[in-house]
Amino acid sequence: MEESPFANLSNIYGKNHYEIDGFLKLTEKYFGEDFSDLSSLGSFAGKDLYEIADYVDKQANPRLLMWGINGNRVDRTWIDPSERWALKRLMTEFGVNSFPYASGNWMKHFAALYLVSDPGIACVLTVTNQTAYALSKYGTDDLKRFIPSLTGQDSNVMYGATWFTEIQGGSDLGSNLVTATVRDGRWFLDGDTKYFSSDAGLANMAIVTARTPDGGKGAKGLGLFLVPEINSGGGRNFIVRRLKQKSGTMSVPTGEVEFRHSECSLLGSPDEGIYYTMENLMVSRLSNAMGALGVARKSYLETYYYLQRRQAFGRILINQPLIKRDLMDMEVYLEGSMLLAFRGAVEFQRSFMQRPPYNDEYHYARMLTHMAKNITADMASYVTEMSMQLHGGVGFLTEFPVERLHREALITPIWEGPSNIQAIDFLEVIGKKRSDLTMMKDIEKMREDVIDGIDLFENAFLLIRKNLELLSSMSTEMTQFFAKDFLNTIGHSFAVILLVHMANLTKSRRMLKVASIYARRFLLHSPPDVSDLESAAEIIPVDSIKS
Repeated sequence: MEESPFANLSNIYGKNHYEIDGFLKLTEKYFGEDFSDLSSLGSFAGKDLYEIADYVDKQANPRLLMWGINGNRVDRTWIDPSERWALKRLMTEFGVNSFPYASGNWMKHFAALYLVSDPGIACVLTVTNQTAYALSKYGTDDLKRFIPSLTGQDSNVMYGATWFTEIQGGSDLGSNLVTATVRDGRWFLDGDTKYFSSDAGLANMAIVTARTPDGGKGAKGLGLFLVPEINSGGGRNFIVRRLKQKSGTMSVPTGEVEFRHSECSLLGSPDEGIYYTMENLMVSRLSNAMGALGVARKSYLETYYYLQRRQAFGRILINQPLIKRDLMDMEVYLEGSMLLAFRGAVEFQRSFMQRPPYNDEYHYARMLTHMAKNITADMASYVTEMSMQLHGGVGFLTEFPVERLHREALITPIWEGPSNIQAIDFLEVIGKKRSDLTMMKDIEKMREDVIDGIDLFENAFLLIRKNLELLSSMSTEMTQFFAKDFLNTIGHSFAVILLVHMANLTKSRRMLKVASIYARRFLLHSPPDVSDLESAAEIIPVDSIKS
């Protein structure tokens, strides 16, 4: 049997990444989901996809072709054929993007992204899915014909993109300069400032923010438009100026795009574009959380299996007390943030069909998304860095995957709005939309299920209430100064509540231990308890967690 040389660089290559992830199975049980048909994806993610992502990063970065042999302007990105093959399989065979549209199941879509666990490849899938999402809600019947190709329900796969960010504003969409005009009943875009454009040269179409003629200044003056790659005359509809040189996420081409009288179609109402854009950002922020979780899980598993083989000071490393401490800390952090992200996905599942003006359920989903995006990103950065440390010197060598996994993780705090943006938006959804009231009702309902660990639950609930009271008593300047503290404290407290609730519903004593350690670390900021050394033996081996 032929074995890839990559097997010599990884301790998890060839393993089914769904089957060895006991906590994912426990998570699906807790949320009442069935992800068992993702096992085939888990096998692909643990072998072919894992090797392809690593090879693209090291040897086969995307390349922009600006001109064709006949002197024609091409502006197409050439990606490695194996990546193109993998993307098509992910969309058509494994149905990663089709779940929300074939059965309305966003939870399975997000679980699939978690298993893909390569932020670059997941980004290609995500921005394509965001394009389909915008068309499904706000596109005309004529535009909706593209949805099967964007979701993998049609073998004629097409890729989408979301081009919102501009050089002069970054996350400040209100400063966007690309303009939309109407001529003879048709819309056109002009501008050259779209600066971080994922899928540049790969996308067959993109959803793009642009300033409308009567929209005025600021974010509320933006419309959302679908821009095809090819115009009605058969020529290029926009220019790809260049691809970016990045530290990671090589598998997704990121470039700069210019519009010169580019044909486009308005989505929905011209004065609601910013709302549609924020909806799309909720999709991508949850996807970002899943990518962060996935890359952290791969990194953890690499470390877990490596330490079972590596020996130092006359002892297998995984039996060393300090090693147990590190692995336990990594796993606890991963599990708490994972529950938070999937709970955000649950609320999104319940509210994704909402349109402006939105209801309380939608704003609650948005609140959880801000918490999940921020905490999973911090977690992934920590877990992947610790994985490098626990591999020792080889963890810093580019030939081994843990080094790449850390580089991939470092984008997750930045993509889709860095922590400052998540914190400010978190304040807005509490202050103006009062999503905190929905959260309080949600927690009170969960409390009815809790017997074991009730003290942990109540203490976390009390900390949330105290922080909300403190927040309401502060000036605007002061709340913004402490915004990230509120975001993190309330987010970690809610994670503890979810861990305790999960422990009760699944009758898992192990989960109570995880909740206790998570609370001491992130709420009490205290060192481990003396009993945690014994608990580590139960917490660390994620491949043996029973669902």
